[in-house]
Amino acid sequence: MTQGRPMGRATRQRAAVVQLLSEVDEFRSAQDLHAMLRGQGDAVGLTTVYRTLQALADAGEVDTMRPPNGEHLYRRCRQGDHHHHLVCRRCGATVEVAGPAVEQWAAKVAAEHGYRQVSHTVEIFGDCPSCAG
Repeated sequence: MTQGRPMGRATRQRAAVVQLLSEVDEFRSAQDLHAMLRGQGDAVGLTTVYRTLQALADAGEVDTMRPPNGEHLYRRCRQGDHHHHLVCRRCGATVEVAGPAVEQWAAKVAAEHGYRQVSHTVEIFGDCPSCAG
């Protein structure tokens, strides 16, 4: 993990979580990932999955999202720059999108209120073409 703070001691369990994230395209919860690992025969504890995901998120190596149900979801970043997500509410398919208009709006609103060093996340939920058709 190279971008942010280090993940701590490298272990087989952490490597299994990182490997699984590189194989999964859609957002998944820590519990989903844990179940997938156990299904593959990897003896990885749920606490290790949560800690690894948090370390990856802190390092900027995974995208995180909190949909309306409130459970954090995680996905390996596909592009390194700041981006947003278009997410299918039925199947979870995700598209990373740039949002220059959103960036300009966020900067303008923050400046109007005197805020500095702001950050934001935007997720747009809908039905993908496959689910809508």
